[in-house]
Amino acid sequence: MIIPSNQRCIIIAEAGVNHNGDLAMAKKLVQMAAEAGADYVKFQTFSADKLVTKTARQADYQKKNLQSSDDDSQYDMLKKLELSVEDHYELIKCCKYHGIEFLSTAFDNDNLIFLMRDLDLDYIKVPSGELTNYPYLCLAATLNKPIILSTGMAVLEEIVSAVELLVSRGVKRSDIYVLHCTTEYPALVSEVNLKAMDTIAEATGCRVGYSDHTMGIDISVAAAARGAVVIEKHFTLDRSLPGPDHPASLEPDELKQMVIAIRNVQRAIGHGEKKPASSRELSNRAVARKSIVAACNIAAGELFSEKNITAKRPGSGLSPMLWESVIGQRAKRDFAENDLIEL
Repeated sequence: MIIPSNQRCIIIAEAGVNHNGDLAMAKKLVQMAAEAGADYVKFQTFSADKLVTKTARQADYQKKNLQSSDDDSQYDMLKKLELSVEDHYELIKCCKYHGIEFLSTAFDNDNLIFLMRDLDLDYIKVPSGELTNYPYLCLAATLNKPIILSTGMAVLEEIVSAVELLVSRGVKRSDIYVLHCTTEYPALVSEVNLKAMDTIAEATGCRVGYSDHTMGIDISVAAAARGAVVIEKHFTLDRSLPGPDHPASLEPDELKQMVIAIRNVQRAIGHGEKKPASSRELSNRAVARKSIVAACNIAAGELFSEKNITAKRPGSGLSPMLWESVIGQRAKRDFAENDLIEL
């Protein structure tokens, strides 16, 4: 199991394309993520012309979620979901107003440069589909930003190759966060395999996180408990809205519950030293533990034995762990039944 980090878990509320191409809806998503307490609200920055060919078909989950029939063009779907340059600046202003950080995933080199050099975002978020995009990774390595690397659909060798490429191009290993991910919308809980986080951490030497496409909040919280330092989760204003990702996204109250649960889990992980948590817990020893007491009246000079002593609360006297050293000793005074034994 991954040793949990003292680093505060970065929670990324993934708006993605759940704005449906509507800037007003995108701004509502920003507000919702801020109110939920997420650290970042993340969108997707792409040009359909640079991302796909006009003959590319939609993924099965996209066709299902969009209820596509004859028109299953990935290009047509993505064209409606683009954010303009002006939209990005508007969303950054909105983020500043609501007190949350803006983040976005670029799906091509030009947009990666725009996000990092023009907008100066905190992190490069490499989507799962670009994990094997050599020119994209080489460019990312030159931009002097920490990198969050998603790994949906990948085998371990591909992840290690991507990480080693970044490191060979000058990225510090400590600046790479590798997110385990199952690229299905929604992903089945039975296919999540959170133990893969441990495998990735050992193989890459990087800090790890989890990009969650399951329904509900349970798996994100479990990943945080296992030591994930980044959690990314899709969210929406309403799961019933039309669009490729809405059905596998959290609604407002669920996102808020997830953030609270992850923060509670991280507080509960603690420092690892086993000791009473506080003076409050320590004060309960006398109440909950037992002492060696007289099981009956004992006369001075009488030998303590299994028959005349027992263990009872409170725990303010001799510990029952001293039992063997008490047996066979002589009572220095008279003891009434239930008196704390003294040597």
